[in-house]
Amino acid sequence: MTPTIEQVKQAARNFSSNATLANPDEKALHAYTDAAGNPLYWRIRLKNTSTGEKWIRPFHHNGNDFEIGEPPLAASGKPLYCLHLLAMRPDALTWIVEGEKAADALNKAFQAWGMEMQQVATTSGGAQSAHTADWRPLAGRQVVIWPDNDDPGTKYAAQVCECLQGVAASVITLDMSGLNLPAKGDAFDWLRRDNAIPDELLLLLDASRTNANAGEPEMGVPQPGEENAPASEYARDVNLIRASDVTPEPITWLWNGWLAAGKMHVFGGAPGTGKTTISMGLAATVTTGGHWPDGSRSIAGNVVIWSGEDDPADTLIPRLTLSGADLSRVYFIADIRDGNERRSFDPARDMEPLRRKLTEIGGVRLLIIDPVVSAIAGDSHKNAEVRRGLQPLVDMAASMRCALLGITHFSKGTGGRDPVERLTGSLAFGALARVVLVAAKHQEEGEDGCTVRLFCRAKSNIGPDDGGFEYDLHQAELKTHPGIFASSVLWGEAVEGAARELLATADATGDDGEGGTLADAKRFLADLLADGPLPVKAVKADADGAGYSWATIRRAQNALGIEPVKEGGHFGGARQQWVWRMPPAEHAQPERLQEESLKMLKSTEDAQQKKVSTFREIEHLQRESAAVEVEI
Repeated sequence: MTPTIEQVKQAARNFSSNATLANPDEKALHAYTDAAGNPLYWRIRLKNTSTGEKWIRPFHHNGNDFEIGEPPLAASGKPLYCLHLLAMRPDALTWIVEGEKAADALNKAFQAWGMEMQQVATTSGGAQSAHTADWRPLAGRQVVIWPDNDDPGTKYAAQVCECLQGVAASVITLDMSGLNLPAKGDAFDWLRRDNAIPDELLLLLDASRTNANAGEPEMGVPQPGEENAPASEYARDVNLIRASDVTPEPITWLWNGWLAAGKMHVFGGAPGTGKTTISMGLAATVTTGGHWPDGSRSIAGNVVIWSGEDDPADTLIPRLTLSGADLSRVYFIADIRDGNERRSFDPARDMEPLRRKLTEIGGVRLLIIDPVVSAIAGDSHKNAEVRRGLQPLVDMAASMRCALLGITHFSKGTGGRDPVERLTGSLAFGALARVVLVAAKHQEEGEDGCTVRLFCRAKSNIGPDDGGFEYDLHQAELKTHPGIFASSVLWGEAVEGAARELLATADATGDDGEGGTLADAKRFLADLLADGPLPVKAVKADADGAGYSWATIRRAQNALGIEPVKEGGHFGGARQQWVWRMPPAEHAQPERLQEESLKMLKSTEDAQQKKVSTFREIEHLQRESAAVEVEI
């Protein structure tokens, strides 16, 4: 049984009550985790700052209860602190400090400076811990040691250097003479100073590299004056991994061939096919370790859900309940506590606090984002913006070894095309996903008079990419809550064949009388030009990324009355180029514009393509150093 964070805190309080330290005014609890963020053990740290006395005790959970001491050591040694951050940032410059307090302070500073993906801090614990630690996670990394400003700190730095010989790509020790720290001072003390800024730290790093190499440039690291490389380039380097040094690993499946731990999955379908109901059924199976449609058992674990379309109280929880979920293992992302304020969750800046919260929960096996297009801060039709928006989610899922399931819609008028190409927005949604799942209902009814529905595998880079299951949606009243009705999925027989063939007779979504593809292209074009004219080349590039043919875009251009205009050159400066701009309202065709407005209002899934900040329409604020916590 994995203990909750509250149980861990209570255990720490119980153990601390026996501390032989008077009046501790500095109290901390540090969690040591594995690379996926699962807790291994905790360390209590109490200090009386007036006397300098400390009381430090590790404790762990033995499966039944908490007990003082670390768990049995692996043969390779004790784990490093913040292993999950090291796993998330394999290319980051790694800072080794003496103690968890200094590591936490440095990582918070990197986050406040916007450098958290390029810099990461860790420690093996105290000054006597170097030779008992497992340093293998630092293989091939660039490492900087920041020792305490005393003799034990100097000794610790030397021992760490010795341990990292033949492991790290390079190791230097920060030049303490430039830090102006008091005796026993460390990274935490330096960060409390008013002039603690990233530029100063990089300059100190430059000086340390110069002293360490006695004037000899380090191989592969740009030096000042070498191709005009700035000092900050010292902290950047390419990390190469030799294929022969990598041990092949099997994929861990929650559902063999369908849901993989640490991978991104996209689940698409037309409105009314029950995508959310199916997703709640999958979530219920994970929470109970139940059976999948093929009879196999799921790995049991926690599920975290963010939904921008359905309310948990009146829709999602009733569906989970009807599906037999263990509700104590389901968490909904509500909002963010940012200092003393609350605001909507924004993935563009809140991935790190979400990761911390998921680490506290522990055992997260499935993360559901509905709709996944809400994770995109810009235009969901642009390949680069989609990849930029999804990458933090993909990285977090990989580091935590949980399956990421993003729900989306089919674009209108795409019937008959490859199912992956039918996903709303850029083709990057389907390209980034390792597995694409689709749902559809057939035009024909089954022998029992019920609509035949199909759940299929449309793409897989890591397993079979065909086959599926018939399913039906069941409506029922909750026994525990009379008057509340919900839907659940009932699985049927397995089906064989490629998704495109299986969906060939499915309902064509979005046929609006004038050809769904044209209508969808008109909406795309109107949205693209809503903020002003764009060069024709840019329009063509965006259209290609969204999966539209140029012929369809030209038809949409004519239908909307968009006139090409040549701009630039002559007295206007710059070179001439053709641009497209929306016609003024008084010159547009009233009936067509009114019709388009109504269609755009009705099409909720396409309305999500607007360039707004995500997971609620909020502005992107600058990163602040105040404590940020995800409310789940």
